Amino acid sequence: MTTAVAAGSSKLHFRETVCRGQSCGQASWVSGVTFKGCPQKGLSGSSWVSKVLQIQRRNFRQSSINDNWKPLRAVSASYLKDGSVKYFDFAVIGSGVAGLRYALEVAKHGSVAVITKAEPHESNTNYAQGGVSAVLCPLDSVESHMRDTIIAGAYLCDEETVRVVCTEGPDRIRELIAMGASFDHGEDGNLHLAREGGHSHHRIVHAADMTGREIERALLEAVVNDPNIFMFEHHFAIDLLTSQDGSDTVCHGVDTLNTETQEVVRFIAKVILLASGGAGHIYPTTTNPLVATGDGIAMAHRAQAVISNMEFVQFHPTALADEGLPITPAKTRENAFLITEAVRGDGGILYNLSMERFMPLYDERAELAPRDVVARSIDDQLKKRNEKYVLLDISHKPKEKILSHFPNIAAECLKYGLDITRQPIPVVPAAHYMCGGVRAGLQGETNVRGLYVAGEVACTGLHGANRLASNSLLEALVFARRAVQPSIDHMSNSTLDLSASNWWAEPVVPTSLGSNIMNDVLSGTRKVRKELQSIMWKYVGIVRSTRRLKTAEQRIAELEAKWEQYLFQQGWEPTMVGLEACEMRNLFCCAKLVVSSALARHESRGLHYTIDFPHLVESKRLPTVIFPCSPMNGTWSSRQLHNQHIH
Repeated sequence: MTTAVAAGSSKLHFRETVCRGQSCGQASWVSGVTFKGCPQKGLSGSSWVSKVLQIQRRNFRQSSINDNWKPLRAVSASYLKDGSVKYFDFAVIGSGVAGLRYALEVAKHGSVAVITKAEPHESNTNYAQGGVSAVLCPLDSVESHMRDTIIAGAYLCDEETVRVVCTEGPDRIRELIAMGASFDHGEDGNLHLAREGGHSHHRIVHAADMTGREIERALLEAVVNDPNIFMFEHHFAIDLLTSQDGSDTVCHGVDTLNTETQEVVRFIAKVILLASGGAGHIYPTTTNPLVATGDGIAMAHRAQAVISNMEFVQFHPTALADEGLPITPAKTRENAFLITEAVRGDGGILYNLSMERFMPLYDERAELAPRDVVARSIDDQLKKRNEKYVLLDISHKPKEKILSHFPNIAAECLKYGLDITRQPIPVVPAAHYMCGGVRAGLQGETNVRGLYVAGEVACTGLHGANRLASNSLLEALVFARRAVQPSIDHMSNSTLDLSASNWWAEPVVPTSLGSNIMNDVLSGTRKVRKELQSIMWKYVGIVRSTRRLKTAEQRIAELEAKWEQYLFQQGWEPTMVGLEACEMRNLFCCAKLVVSSALARHESRGLHYTIDFPHLVESKRLPTVIFPCSPMNGTWSSRQLHNQHIH
């Protein structure tokens, strides 16, 4: 069911779209909506989702979990039962800023498993160049940061969430500094605060152009030294383990695949934090690392979590365009190299290939306009002129300043014969950030009991229809911290049933298929992945139309059906798991969520621009919400592995 909920009003209003399996039909107006089995009308409260979630939380008793087993506090071998089942107080999926910051806090109260798909540092955090925005200058104010955030978000932001994040942000930065994160300081000894597009003040704390890497370094160092935190590298999360308690869905853990040993490992935990990042790889060009295949959003959707605002995909306007470099890179990049917003903030100017400055033609703020405006303007230039990239020039600034502010960008460009102190940088838009995700309340809670979310995987209401530059690391820090107390409370009131691991059928590693068939499956899946990405870029890109979105919906459905049929013809079973096949499953799931959300929005707002509805419509200033659908008739990607029908 795709539904819209009024933002920033005292009552929640619902617009319902009937959904069967994964396909959503036309919107129709209803006076109430069934949310997990209970009709709700006129729910009061200013937070866009907390009140909805609280209805489900009052006076609950964990009837589905055995009360006789006493929670263990000390870390001991009993938490690591055997090779295939592990028991923890807390399980964190993802090792970016949100997951690590949360782990460090909850580790004071119990044992923590940090489950990460690749190396711990391989996260979007590590690739974040620009910085973290926070009100740290006496001339700045929380109100000003809020105003900038809400304007950038095209007035779709939840005001209470925005206030919370902008108010608590400065303390979160101070905590990072106390933990050993080292940020740039000015000559006066104070933190050097940069300014980026959409910000009215200098408020970006940064470490040259490698801020994310520095934050990740400081957090990982603390995590490694914490005896209560266990890091599980190369563990790919397959599906959340859930059960029904009346009308409530309860999360008990997660199944993972150790991609080095090809062994399925089941984690049973009292609390799960999903901090698995975004889904940039539904598009062919993305600044995200290879791990960003929407695993968390897809798993949560399959586990009956509410998903919101998936149509708002942020394209970073300026990723390095390899075809414009003097020396073409020998092999295609796994992810596009980001040219930070701060280059434009520092005076960088955009030109087309005729060296005509074009941004003033589109917006009076020129290069300092918000990202969606800049990305659309570049897209328009490329389409009109039939060119592959535009140029971003910072060479008019002093050489020393350029090299001290952007050493990483300068070094990367120099590898391919480009000196950014003398030549313009070829740039092109690339998928960068998902503003939508798993719908969260003010403490990172979801409608699934025991499941919390933070970071890019979450939709908290902060970003609205477009994320303001450098607000993402800030949101991750604030919500990771806010999720701590409710998680500790939930953990303290919960017990683990040691027999819980037997409640769900185990995923199967497809060793029985043999290496030839597996190689065929892998190469077939890689082709399908490229095809899906190409459909998304062509029909669900920066500028959209209803016809193109419907074409995308149809082509994705056909491609998925063809792929699943191919898999099962090869002998693949619905309970089988492999990294590429499961990633593909998640990419399909996220792509469909983006398309159905985009089709449901009959206006252009923020990052969602459609030529059929080119204007803002005040009555449609509502978040898009996808409620859980019955998985019974869905595709492989839409059902949890332990809920599969055997073919």
